[in-house]
Amino acid sequence: MVEPRTIVSPNIKTISVMAALVRRVFVAHLIGARKSGFLQNGGFGLRWGHQRLFSKGFPALQARVRPLPLLIATGGGYAGYDQYGRYKDRQLEKLGIEVPPRIANGVQVTIYKSIPTRLLSRAWGRLNQVDLPTWLRKPVFRLYIWTFGVNMKEAAVEDLQHYRNLGEFFRRKLKPQVRPVCNSHCVISPADGKILHFGRVKNCEVEQVKGVTYSLETFLGPRTWAESLTANRNEDDPGTFQDALVTTEGNELFHCVVYLAPGDYHCFHSPTDWRVAHRRHFPGSLMSVNPGVARWIKELFCHNERVVLSGEWTHGFFSLTAVGATNVGSIRIYFDKELRTNNPRYNKGTYNDFSYVTNNNQEGVSMRKGEHLGEFNLGSTIVLLFEAPRDFTFNLQAGQKIRFGEPLGTM
Repeated sequence: MVEPRTIVSPNIKTISVMAALVRRVFVAHLIGARKSGFLQNGGFGLRWGHQRLFSKGFPALQARVRPLPLLIATGGGYAGYDQYGRYKDRQLEKLGIEVPPRIANGVQVTIYKSIPTRLLSRAWGRLNQVDLPTWLRKPVFRLYIWTFGVNMKEAAVEDLQHYRNLGEFFRRKLKPQVRPVCNSHCVISPADGKILHFGRVKNCEVEQVKGVTYSLETFLGPRTWAESLTANRNEDDPGTFQDALVTTEGNELFHCVVYLAPGDYHCFHSPTDWRVAHRRHFPGSLMSVNPGVARWIKELFCHNERVVLSGEWTHGFFSLTAVGATNVGSIRIYFDKELRTNNPRYNKGTYNDFSYVTNNNQEGVSMRKGEHLGEFNLGSTIVLLFEAPRDFTFNLQAGQKIRFGEPLGTM
């Protein structure tokens, strides 16, 4: 006779202990799975199976950190904040309240300079030399004319199909009669453009726009080219760099900045009768030189690539500097066949000197007022620095448009 088996029912305490043990094991397994999924995704998300498992109970775990949208959102927010600040500044200026300029800090300048503008400018230069099909020339050039307000009635050749590529169109010549050279004033505008700033040089600082300056010595470089010029009156004790440039008692140093927009005539001419004794080429960045950037970056002209022509005129020291800009790495001086700008490699802070004064040519290069001097590839800036009597007065206003041949000032 088989004895009936006795079924022993576990008590409630035993069941509770077993349930707690199972729960701990399960939770530990899930935590390990979460960590494994998190690490396998570089710390930015979960594996698909675990994500599905936690999608209902942990909706926040579905989020993935995406660097590009985050960067766009951050950059857009900063740009919006910056534009709002500029809008408030404009409102204050309308009320007659003077607002100090917003100057870029070192980090902002470094980020801007990290953009490969030199490479882009060389690519743009090569694109400009590509010949366009005849049927495409008019549409392309008309779009450029409409965008930048080019007055083709002043061009020596008005037929758009005559220009084989963008480079030829940018370097178009003008009809002689549309830019008469003023003979009653000693200094004329070397190019078409906008006057950014002008006035006397003070404390070895030059204003590129109102309230934003750059160092005169940094801009021109060491005065090693002085041996090509007349001996300074204070050679034993020249004082400051600015004083060393002034060769005549009673004279002062003046400056004028002319900005060439993309729609302007891109050639520049001699602003006076003078002799060019020396050329100094500074390789550098090719940041934009439009008035907005000039108000934002201190010493912008010292950062950018530039060609400094130094010499003398009837009142002493005279210099003309062609400053490069984005898409304007090519600066050409007609009488200087050795000059090469926007080279792929250069050492930061260096410059190249070339003297036009030789044993066979003691006078250097003589230039007549209004004579063709050089050209830009798109548009940039011309900076004049010259010595003149103290009674020299500019007949200009900041921001005004000026054309080549018009007078800059009187004595």
